[in-house]
Amino acid sequence: MSFLAIDIGNTRLKWACYAAPQPGSKMLAHGAVFLENIDQLAEGDWKTLAPPHSVLGCNVAGDAVRRRVEEQLELWDNEARWVVSSAQAGGVSNGYDHPGRLGTDRFVALIGARSHVLQRGRPRPALVVMIGTAVTVDALDAEGNFLGGLILPGHGIMLRALEGGTAGLRVPTGEVREFPTNTSDALTSGGTYAITGAIERMHRHLSKRCGEAPLTLMTGGAGWKVSPTLEIEHELHESLIFDGMLSLQAHRLAL
Repeated sequence: MSFLAIDIGNTRLKWACYAAPQPGSKMLAHGAVFLENIDQLAEGDWKTLAPPHSVLGCNVAGDAVRRRVEEQLELWDNEARWVVSSAQAGGVSNGYDHPGRLGTDRFVALIGARSHVLQRGRPRPALVVMIGTAVTVDALDAEGNFLGGLILPGHGIMLRALEGGTAGLRVPTGEVREFPTNTSDALTSGGTYAITGAIERMHRHLSKRCGEAPLTLMTGGAGWKVSPTLEIEHELHESLIFDGMLSLQAHRLAL
């Protein structure tokens, strides 16, 4: 009952094959490609992969990219299902004003976080942080209700915005410093502290709302850049979206 999970982001496609569609299942293989290289998957990374029994995808890059992935899946004559954000799934109640408009990556990451909470014992709130092209900071209460969240630009977008709006600002990436004394460090520190400040503020909001500190889980390709400067207890989980898809597939098969 092998299971292939596909996560299509704004920059890259990540995939992972698991021995079974259930949380905690053994990962058999995984990989990542930039979106411009999707058309090489069938003759590249997936060529030697055993045909999966089921495929579930999460896509925020649009229909055209999804169709390109579906063409690659013809290698196995296997049709993928694609996550659609809904009012409730995988133990999460979606409190967005219009539940279907919540990004599927955010929805699946919330489900993955909820799965982590329940595996550890008593229910508790969770703060779900994704650091990628954009940054999202989402709040779950102890009952699995999605309370709301923040969206802000990632490092790259911030720097490009400054370069585009500031004459002569073309400097390499610097280091995070408490008191930057050059433009490179000032840019990197400013972007990082903007992101960590948003995370820490939402952490305070959620702690106050729920009466206890949340389990804070961070994921995304640039999470390692932010993690060292985040001054609250947190865990870095590269596979949080895949964890959510495993939980979704397990719930579906249990119905």
